[in-house]
Amino acid sequence: MQQLDHPQIKRCLAKCLPEFSEINHFWDSELNIVVAKILPGEFYMTSNHIAITTTLGSCVSACIWDKSRNIGGMNHFMLPFTEKEAHEVNWGQKEKVADASRYGNFAMEHLINAILKNGGIKDNLRAKIFGGGNVTKQSFNIGQKNTDYAYEYLDEEGIKVEGEDVGDVYPRKLIFEPFSGRAYVKNLKIYHTDTIIKREKDYSYNIAHEGVDGDVELF
Repeated sequence: MQQLDHPQIKRCLAKCLPEFSEINHFWDSELNIVVAKILPGEFYMTSNHIAITTTLGSCVSACIWDKSRNIGGMNHFMLPFTEKEAHEVNWGQKEKVADASRYGNFAMEHLINAILKNGGIKDNLRAKIFGGGNVTKQSFNIGQKNTDYAYEYLDEEGIKVEGEDVGDVYPRKLIFEPFSGRAYVKNLKIYHTDTIIKREKDYSYNIAHEGVDGDVELF
């Protein structure tokens, strides 16, 4: 729930782009900054002095920013599984899913387009990649599939990856500062993993049963 009575959050929301006004914003007293929290399937972009956070299991977040203009953002995405893959990880998804690249493109291109629309320069963009953990410890590594896609996409777009913390079997808490390009990652080795698995299971079900509206073009 947003702390709407906090003066810093009020100022942040006043400058926030309308499409991100419903994202949960809170005041982090340790970092002394407003933080926007995104969930699976969401992204956030800002040119303000705020941070973005999320918790990752097998999903991946690409943190992308313009190194010279203090603007950037973060996404949180998962590629849909095939029926065989979904059965193997026992997440109960039995329906036919859409082409995986469509969902990956949606997550990556919407974030990049938002940065470019608001003053970012393509040649200045840099990225860091986080997540993709094999939190279910299954033989089919969903996290690796998500991670590989992020690297391949950024390589094709000519966006240099300057940092990463991917793989392993643990969830992660991620905080990213678009204005500086700094990221803070904590491995949640004692975190109750079932919470993250359930959240990603629900997200996986949604992307299998809900279409992505419209085509996205990178410019």
